[in-house]
Order: sequence, then structure tokens, then C-alpha cells
Amino acid sequence: MSVKVEVIEGGVPHNTILIAGVVSTLVCIYLTYLNVVTQTEMFSFFGGLAVVAALVWGSHTIKVLCSYGIGTGVPSAGMIAFGSGVIAMLYATRFGMLAPVVALILAAIIGLVLGWVSNNILNMKIPAMVQALTEMAVVGALTLMGFAALITGTFGFEGLTTGTVTMFGMTLLTHQNSFIGGCLIAVAFLLGAIAIQHPFNACLGPGWTQDRMLMLTAECAFLSMIVAAIMSFALISAGSAIISLVIAIIGWVYTYKEYMALSKRDAHSWLDSKPIPDVEGQ
Repeated sequence: MSVKVEVIEGGVPHNTILIAGVVSTLVCIYLTYLNVVTQTEMFSFFGGLAVVAALVWGSHTIKVLCSYGIGTGVPSAGMIAFGSGVIAMLYATRFGMLAPVVALILAAIIGLVLGWVSNNILNMKIPAMVQALTEMAVVGALTLMGFAALITGTFGFEGLTTGTVTMFGMTLLTHQNSFIGGCLIAVAFLLGAIAIQHPFNACLGPGWTQDRMLMLTAECAFLSMIVAAIMSFALISAGSAIISLVIAIIGWVYTYKEYMALSKRDAHSWLDSKPIPDVEGQ
């Protein structure tokens, strides 16, 4: 039996965040296809924006799940999101333009199975478990696909496994200088897993507010995007990588300032000891 320690009421409803997260993430990933249309890599930054949208959605999913008294499971929730999501993402890259949609569907199936196993075999009996693990698997898959598009300029399998190297004036194909062959996918895995689980861990407690947590998630996501943009210098043109890096820095500075303002607001309002709130409003 699980005991829910916070009532999920008020604020922005989770289903609204879910729908906004799915739509904005898919749109941003597909906008990276402009690289193919224009024969450039200038639109790779949309992959980073997809990462931000997915992580904001995913962090709120973790909040919903961990409101059932499993706060110590927050880090593992982030890891299972990307551990299950990476399977769907890698398989989906073989489907060309349909890759993001295939990743979403396959990840949802994997997450659904994991949620069912958790509740019915491991006997965790948490009402939100099935939906939460389904959502987090999708978040993990789409986040990794966003990172892949940001770093390589594409979300296709060939572009993630094959790179080029110049020797004696000749351009040769190589698998080592790629997103998967160069193990950049492992770094992307950790960047996403840490960014998705940290905000709720950092903001939980009696003074928790929804807007502050989601702003911290966006800040962490843009910070991860900065690292990924720096990594992209190895695989895409310097000009395209600079565009991604500048956008990531601007996004991080803005969200950091907003998070600090929200933190000061909540600290100022916390004048006396109060019980854990039963709403997640502003």
C-alpha cells in the first residue's frame, strides 16, 4: 500500500503539461529536418529546444509519481526514464522521417510494460505508476533524440553512427567520430537523467511551488544544452554549433534569473513553519 503525501491539485494540471510537452517536443525535433531541406546544419538548435520541452514535462511527471511517498526514488526515476527511452530511440532512428513518432509509440509501450511489472509483479501498488513510467520512457526517448539532433544535425540512424575524418586531403567515413560510435550518447544520457530528476529533489518540501520547480527544470535543461552544444563542435559546422551555444546560454541566463527571483519570492513568503501544502499552485 502506498501513502500519498501531497494532493495533486491546483496550479497547471499535469495533463496540460503533458500535452504541451508532447506537442512542443515533437514540433522542435521535426524542425531540425530543416537541415536536410536547406542543406545546412543551422537548425540543429531546435533539438536542444526539444530537450528543454521534454525535460520540463518529465520533471513534473516525476513530481506526480513521487508524491506517493517515494521521494528516495527520484534519481532512479530519472535513470529508468532514459534507460528505457534509449532503447526506443535507437530503434526508431531506422524509420527516417517517422523516427520521432515511432520513438514515442515504442517508448510508451516499454514504459507501459515497466509500469505494469512494477505494480503487479513488484507489488508497488502506486496508482500513478503505470502512466508515470509510460510518460518518462517517452520523455527519455525524445530527449535523447533531441540531443542527437542538436549534436549531429540529424535524428537518422546513419547520421548518428557514421562521421567523417580528413586524412591527406581525403575525406573518409568513420564510425568513431559519431554520436553513437564516439559514446556521446552516454554523455547525453547523463545530461538528461540528471536534469530531469534534480529539480523536484531540489524544490521538494513544505515550500514547494510548481512554477519554481518547472523554472529550475528549464534552467537545468538549458545548462545541459550548453554542454551538448559544445560537444556539437566535433560533428557539425562551427557556425551551426555557435548558434546552438548562443541560444543555450541566453536561455540559461534568463531561466537562472527567473529561478532566483522565484526562490527569493518563496523565501520571503516563508515567514513561519507551515505544514506541507496540499496544492501545487503558484
